[in-house]
Amino acid sequence: ADGSDPLERSVLDRIAAGWFAWAGEARDVGAQTRAVLASAGRMATAEARPGGGGGGDRDGDGDGVGVGVGGTAHVQPPSAAHLLRAASDLHARTGHTAGNGSLMRTAPVALAYLDDESGLIEAATTISSLTHADPEAGEACVLWCLAIRHAVNAGALDLRQALNCLDRERAEVWSARIDAAERSVPADFTSNGWVVQALQAAWSAIHRTHGEGAYAADHLRLALAAAVRGGGDTDTVAAIAGGLLGAAYGVSAIPAQWRRVVHGWPGLRARDLIALAVLIAQHGAADAQGWPTIAHMAYDPAAHKLDRLARHPHDDGVWIGGIDALRDLPVGVDAVVSLCRLGADEVPAAGVDPANHIEVYLLDSSHPDANPHLEFVLADTADAVAQLRAEGRVVLLHCVAAESRTPTVAAAYAVRALGIPARQAVAEVTAALPRCHPNRAFRAALRHLDHDGKHGTA
Repeated sequence: ADGSDPLERSVLDRIAAGWFAWAGEARDVGAQTRAVLASAGRMATAEARPGGGGGGDRDGDGDGVGVGVGGTAHVQPPSAAHLLRAASDLHARTGHTAGNGSLMRTAPVALAYLDDESGLIEAATTISSLTHADPEAGEACVLWCLAIRHAVNAGALDLRQALNCLDRERAEVWSARIDAAERSVPADFTSNGWVVQALQAAWSAIHRTHGEGAYAADHLRLALAAAVRGGGDTDTVAAIAGGLLGAAYGVSAIPAQWRRVVHGWPGLRARDLIALAVLIAQHGAADAQGWPTIAHMAYDPAAHKLDRLARHPHDDGVWIGGIDALRDLPVGVDAVVSLCRLGADEVPAAGVDPANHIEVYLLDSSHPDANPHLEFVLADTADAVAQLRAEGRVVLLHCVAAESRTPTVAAAYAVRALGIPARQAVAEVTAALPRCHPNRAFRAALRHLDHDGKHGTA
């Protein structure tokens, strides 16, 4: 996310040290990953002693240092070379180092190489091998990362297109495994701690749920549910599936109620994870407006009326307005639904719990490619407002100037939660916010939300 080359030695060393620090606090570290990190830490600690430089704990049984992952402050963080050596030693001793951990964690690497297939293959292989020396783990990471790259660039879920990166014999092996995954259900892969069956279980969940649900975006939710319900190492299989599903559908397909609670280590929330992903894909650079790293987004009051504010005409527990209302919340507001991009210091709004400030990715455009999940996003956001109200919260619903996005979602809330006909909802919301006008695509989506238009034309 800072624009570094993941294959540089110093960057790989930072990755190794970061994993070691994480494993000292994590509640669930896979046995293979823990063994490699602990052994590498002992190697680094032994070498750092006066007169050190020996091989460290090469048999994995401890060398009298008395520390492992998460041990005392005297442990020396390992380098990438230490991890590679520890992983190789473990493979030489056991022959079983094809766990699913590297496949679960390598997905973000794909975002750094959206324009470089050969670089992605090298990076995925290298970063997998830091803890998983078995070549099959590396192959699985390469196949999945190439599928993620393809999903981002082409908007399609296709695992087989990645097979051409393997030699013919290995491609045939993996092709047969993909075939088996598509004939099976996730629960059939009972040994999904093994990287091969973890990949198969994840692909089975994705393949078997494709086309289900009311909206295309529902595939993300349904496939993740199928992955979890497959049993076994469910969190890992779902994480693997989620990396590819997210690449195909984007953040706008993730239900708002999930985004309220999703988190990462250490203390990251949904917007932090999104920012990391955006920065990786942009090689560490923010966009022309400074997003996502800028503290406060600069919106021009000369170009837009930012101070619009009104009560929702059908629910006085919902305020609708422009971005000025976010910066000076109406009295009593304890939940916010933001429909525009915000700066890093603007979320959560002052006095609002982070879980009660929901950011929605919605562009004010009628172009069909601008909002690929428009109807889903409107329905999901309306339901999120309804949920916040059911929790007894007073909600601010806003965009930049409340010209198009805010009245659209306010009307969607009236339609879905309050049973107001779409034409009436739009008319009364726009009356409350003078000179606002939902764009053509938004109005069409509202008609579909309104039970196929039975209440008239929005």
